[in-house]
Amino acid sequence: MDLIVIGAGPAGVMAAIQAAENGARVTVLEKNKVLCRKLRITGKGRCNITNACEKRELFDNIPRNSKFLMSCINNFSNHDIISFFEKNKLPTVVERGGRVFPASQNATDVANCLINVARKLGVRFICESNVTAIIRNNDGVCAVEATCRGETKRYEAPNVLIATGGLSYPLTGSTGDGYTFARDLGHSIIDTKPSLCPLVSDDFYISELEGCSLRNVNINLFIGSKSVYSDFGEMVFTHNGVSGPVILSASCHYDESVPAKIEIDFKPALDEETLDKRILRDFSQVKNKIFANSLDGLLPKKIIPVFVMKTGINPSKQVNAITSQERSRILYLLKHFDINIVSKGDISEAIITSGGINVKEINPKTMESKLCRGLFFAGEVIDVDGYTGGFNLTIAFSTGYAAGTSIRF
Repeated sequence: MDLIVIGAGPAGVMAAIQAAENGARVTVLEKNKVLCRKLRITGKGRCNITNACEKRELFDNIPRNSKFLMSCINNFSNHDIISFFEKNKLPTVVERGGRVFPASQNATDVANCLINVARKLGVRFICESNVTAIIRNNDGVCAVEATCRGETKRYEAPNVLIATGGLSYPLTGSTGDGYTFARDLGHSIIDTKPSLCPLVSDDFYISELEGCSLRNVNINLFIGSKSVYSDFGEMVFTHNGVSGPVILSASCHYDESVPAKIEIDFKPALDEETLDKRILRDFSQVKNKIFANSLDGLLPKKIIPVFVMKTGINPSKQVNAITSQERSRILYLLKHFDINIVSKGDISEAIITSGGINVKEINPKTMESKLCRGLFFAGEVIDVDGYTGGFNLTIAFSTGYAAGTSIRF
């Protein structure tokens, strides 16, 4: 055997494909019964394969160690990823924000495409195989030990790829095994944290907003008094905070050691002067209604009671009696609806893990360890991560490609 891959996710299978195309004999060891298990549920079961943006924008959407990824993404870019799937008879479509999905809208088709390509090239998959150790000698790695259905086996190879993922979605097998293997072989691990995850609020009213979805809003994440991240798009209130695409990306910038808040602009397309005219127009049409029943044209129904409460205006006050000062409070709150943030959601709720194998100990061109010959890394196990929108799968495919094309045999 020339290469042992630990983990049959997108990074591991892509690496196996590239190595096999170059003539390597490859075995992939997977602890789950199902290959590419996490991939099959990404993007709410649709799988956001990559993003069709320009390369510069791609790196802008990888806030953690993007420079480390320049070489491997230049060699196998987001557009190369699209070409790979198209070439292997998986049509793709580009949706809002450049997000690329399979035309079938089915993540399982993406997983099956990868697996079928690998199998046609002779890649061997062994499921329910729990790796217990990576063995090294004076020259570097030389074997992997794994337990499969109660039997311990030894697989010898001069190249081993750790593509075990992070700690997010532990039910899919992402339990941090790769960090242990790397640490045992001399690597340092940057502290792991949840990323692309919901944010938790201690505002007393937050549970009343559960399930309320907002579209086309702008959010600002403030750490202390400083805005550290702004985004436009969709979000949703949860039982204890906020989630949705713009919140998940904002979570990459959240620092739990400093007081923080999210500010929502419900009407980002309107400046304050235009929005004030809109409020006056809406109020003129419902001037005999009470304030609590006057905001249907401006806000989702579920959020109105909380919004009214935050204005401090008597909900029973007639609209035609609202003062200009009170209208200014309404205007301000429509542009600056604040939510206190106290923590990130649990890592089991996170889409990816931030932190991992220290990139300073990995060759950025080959993904090979600088500390142990023949040891490679790919995907989420490395200390790199991006925003939502297909950027993390781009990292997985690109680093997997780099590792697979770099093994020696």
